[in-house]
Amino acid sequence: MSPVSLALLIFGIMLVFMAVRVPIAVAMFVAGATGYVMQTGWMPFSYFLNTQAFARFASYDLSVIPLFILMGHFATQGGISKALFQFAAAIMGGFRGGLAMAAVLASAAFGAICGSSVATAATITGVALPEMKRHGYSGRLATGTLAAGGTLGILIPPSVPLVIYAILTEQNIAKLFAAAIVPGLIAMFGYMVAIGIYVRLVPGQAPEVDPNRPSLTLASFLGIVPIAIIFVLVFGGIYGGYFTPTEGAAVGAAATFLAALLKREITWEKFKLCFYATASSSAMIFLIFIGADLMNSALALTQVPNQLAGLVDGWGLSPLMVVTAILLFYVVLGAVMDELSMLLLTIPIFFPIVIGMDFGMPRESVAIWFGIMVLMTVGFGLLAPPVGLNVYVVNSLAKDVPIAESYRGVMPFLISDTLRTTLLLLFPGISLWLVKYVS
Repeated sequence: MSPVSLALLIFGIMLVFMAVRVPIAVAMFVAGATGYVMQTGWMPFSYFLNTQAFARFASYDLSVIPLFILMGHFATQGGISKALFQFAAAIMGGFRGGLAMAAVLASAAFGAICGSSVATAATITGVALPEMKRHGYSGRLATGTLAAGGTLGILIPPSVPLVIYAILTEQNIAKLFAAAIVPGLIAMFGYMVAIGIYVRLVPGQAPEVDPNRPSLTLASFLGIVPIAIIFVLVFGGIYGGYFTPTEGAAVGAAATFLAALLKREITWEKFKLCFYATASSSAMIFLIFIGADLMNSALALTQVPNQLAGLVDGWGLSPLMVVTAILLFYVVLGAVMDELSMLLLTIPIFFPIVIGMDFGMPRESVAIWFGIMVLMTVGFGLLAPPVGLNVYVVNSLAKDVPIAESYRGVMPFLISDTLRTTLLLLFPGISLWLVKYVS
């Protein structure tokens, strides 16, 4: 069997298993194992499994993933989301579509201490959706806004997908976090502008004037103080050189737990739930790591990724066109795969292609910029039909809203995503602006 045929067989096995709803980690593991055994035999495959699991999981850097996940669960169970939305609603209440803008603002703030898109979408939906319905917002606008706002959970640091990208490409996590801040803020303001335009172009989606809008009080302001302290403590410590990103994640988890205790929202049952949920999410991610490692190793043995890099180089396309094609591929892939699986499967293939091209920038700058572009596209995949994981999550909590209405609701935000991604693609300096201040 030729190398290309073998590579296609590996991908075909994975897609078949995914089509019958086998977990993605198992699908990649079986596909990779089949390809590896066919090329090397059983004994080399056994030796690879014996050493690879320890080599992967013994990495100290990997501990940052469960720590940031735990930090997000403490924030979710500690009642922090309610205080964020109340404060944001008080600030934005005077604008038309203000509660929807407040949901975006609260999602961005919650994402700054969470790192998970789905967790952000589900948590803010639980708080904001009843209020938006009570004030006369349509199910289309409410669910679309909350699904889009959830993507800010990974676009604004800390971001679990960005941590995984850093580990796969051996890049500095702190620099990647710094690079994501400005694009994340652009995403937040872009969503708010999209809401403002949408409620004016499409009547009946939000109240003209909200006479019962919440007022800004000292209590609502004090409610967000713990979040601000946690953010400054974690990222101030990381960029101030007081601790590493991994240590910062540990400090953030401890500080978030303390904030939850002070708010008297967390119980012993919720405390246990935080650890159970963290263990479950981490195990899922690490299993995907193993499956992706095995599949990527099997593909590497075929030499097809190197042949693909040579083929792309021989086409004579500009580096910008190659990156554009890769991003469009991610949009398509996002229709059938979750963001973590996409990164673990494709980055080992695409990253060498991109890093070998001349963008007129240092290699480290190219690696960081490409990571931000991938992150933006992953966020797009969380909203785009036919899957759109965030849309499914939010719609499952809004049982009276048809899924088709939720998909219509995210369309203005997908337009915003497209404009933002194009801007960052054409002007890499936007993403790299803050990186130069990180040593």
